[in-house]
Amino acid sequence: MFLTISTAGTAERPATDLGFLLHKHPDASQAFSTSYGTAHVFYPEADAERCTAALLLEVDAVALVRRGKGKGRGGAPDAALAQYVNDRPYAASSLLAVALSNVFSSAMRGVCKARPERAGQPLPLRVEVPALPARGGPDLVRRLFEPLGWTVTAEPIVLDAEFPEWGDSRYVRLVLESDALTLAGALRHLYVLLPVLDDAKHYWVSSDEVDKLLRAGEGWLPDHPEQKLITTRYLARRWSLTRQAMERLELVRLAEADDSEVEEIDNAVEAETGTDEERPAPLAVQRRDAIIGVLRESGAARVLDLGCGQGQLVQELLRDPRFTEIVGVDVSMRALTIASRRLKLDRMGERQASRVQLFQGSLAYTDRRLKGYDAAVLSEVVEHVDPPRLSALEYAVFGSARPRTVLVTTPNVEYNVRWESLPAGHARHGDHRFEWTRREFCAWAGAVAGRHGYGVDFVPVGPDDPEVGPPTQMAVFTLGTATTTTAKEENAA
Repeated sequence: MFLTISTAGTAERPATDLGFLLHKHPDASQAFSTSYGTAHVFYPEADAERCTAALLLEVDAVALVRRGKGKGRGGAPDAALAQYVNDRPYAASSLLAVALSNVFSSAMRGVCKARPERAGQPLPLRVEVPALPARGGPDLVRRLFEPLGWTVTAEPIVLDAEFPEWGDSRYVRLVLESDALTLAGALRHLYVLLPVLDDAKHYWVSSDEVDKLLRAGEGWLPDHPEQKLITTRYLARRWSLTRQAMERLELVRLAEADDSEVEEIDNAVEAETGTDEERPAPLAVQRRDAIIGVLRESGAARVLDLGCGQGQLVQELLRDPRFTEIVGVDVSMRALTIASRRLKLDRMGERQASRVQLFQGSLAYTDRRLKGYDAAVLSEVVEHVDPPRLSALEYAVFGSARPRTVLVTTPNVEYNVRWESLPAGHARHGDHRFEWTRREFCAWAGAVAGRHGYGVDFVPVGPDDPEVGPPTQMAVFTLGTATTTTAKEENAA
């Protein structure tokens, strides 16, 4: 797919300033890797009078299917061939919009240190898109772009020039011209409206898309006559997200009409008082922090998250570059699907994507894929396993995979009396097969360590109550070391 941006200039204000504004030198041809192919930026013409920047996106159809799992146009489960043979490599879509955002991110924000005065000035601009899907036809194209100050030419493309009786396709050749817009404004229009006209996205639309829409639509979307259509289509017709975006856009409109800030309008709820220190972090956060701290101390670079669930720990590990390979394993495909969405694997850059894998697997069976890693984490996993199957999990992790470090966290049942909302005698989760006391956990962990040549230390997670201990107990197994226990665990035992 292809797009060009052209501008005219004079000797005093040369058109080649476009290179400074886009942060791409006119004399160089540059290539940028994306999750779905390669984006090329080059200049077919560049002189003082006229300068044209071209963005060519080469789409890898196979990568698109593998990363997108067939989502979007042409990806229906019963249309296997259509996943590979379709218009996505040629017609402008959300793929091109994402490439625009990635390649011209500074220009889209209006940032230009070399020519700061030019970044905020209107330019004579001409944008050409040779093939644009337009669900709604040329009339909708004009309704979307003309209110923003563009002169619009949307020429329908015939299905086949040799058979004119077949009529027009749903594609148009688009030309946009304006003397009243900044380059940043023009790029933001394209970023939002290209996928709106296509009415499809190649990636999962989550709640952060609302923020992206509002950022790109700042200054023009609140008053656009087609605001509802733009919002609905951009958010892939997810009604909860559309409603949220429309409510926030209405606040912006009211604030502008009242010449005030949004915060002054949206003041029905009083600001919360107090400091972060007064509200302790949730136990799940404390548990992840404790796990990551031990992993860092161990020097682990390649980490398994066994029973990764919805990917919260994997997400935190990805934020630390010292963890060069992170693998999430879970028996639930639904959990892995949610984890993939949480991690935004379909939009992740190649370098980041090379650090993470998610795959289905059962910890009740040995798996060659789990061998050779520095560390493995079983966070709140063992209590979900039926006691007769714990020995199978034990052998799969400690006997077969044998990572250098293994971290196991599990609830401390003694602490349950401190949960006011938990009825006496009830487990913390309906799927827990058991919950161990500190003595029981120490006995299990010590026996496992002895059978497989590991040493084990115990670390409290959360507030360590002097009577009942911490809410979560963690065992740190290290291959080939003597078994030890902390003084507090000895007292508990």
